[in-house]
Amino acid sequence: MFNAEYSRSVFLRRGGLGLSSAAFAVTTLAATSRAIADGRELPMAATTPADALARLKAGNARFAKGALDARVAELVSGQNPFAIVLGCSDSRVPVETVFDQEPGQLFVVRVAGNFVNNDGLGSIEYAVAVLKSKLILVLGHSGCGAVTAAVAFVRDGTTQPSHIQDLVNSLAPAAQATRGVQGDWVTNAIAENVRQNVQAVASRSTIVAGALKAGALEVAGGVYDLRSGSVSFL
Repeated sequence: MFNAEYSRSVFLRRGGLGLSSAAFAVTTLAATSRAIADGRELPMAATTPADALARLKAGNARFAKGALDARVAELVSGQNPFAIVLGCSDSRVPVETVFDQEPGQLFVVRVAGNFVNNDGLGSIEYAVAVLKSKLILVLGHSGCGAVTAAVAFVRDGTTQPSHIQDLVNSLAPAAQATRGVQGDWVTNAIAENVRQNVQAVASRSTIVAGALKAGALEVAGGVYDLRSGSVSFL
């Protein structure tokens, strides 16, 4: 069974990454946050499609070379995640990193705007019914582009191309519910979207509802702040 006490630092060290990589990741996140706050455009991590693929290949080679660790090998036979996180696809919200958890500990479902749809709900139900995860966390984040687009849609009818508008339509109820509420509209809508989807997870799934009734599961919500790195639980 995966040992939840196995520290992230040990995992990184045995994976050939070392504590210097962990420090680099924290420094990079801080630099990214400062760039966002300053309104500066961030450099692209890759300049061409071929470069992007090459970076993935090189990264996987580094990982595979250092991944022959007893804990990683343990996961070959199965998984036992203690929590499910319904999060946003935003690349600035690396869920396992945000909660300092190793592979195998979180079952992550991601979609832009962190809302419940049928595919995501099926994935959540699998983790509840089969993997016996104990918690569902709906995780929003500050500066969410999808929610910002939903507010623009509700406010002045601004639409997005192709299937992006489908995302906006799913988030529009949270934007509508927070129209006229004191404070920043987008910030309020981000929190409201989390609250609405906490309710939706249970109301749309008999599997989740049954586990909640049995006391085997809880559903919670939170908002991750890009600048501070902290999650405010709602």
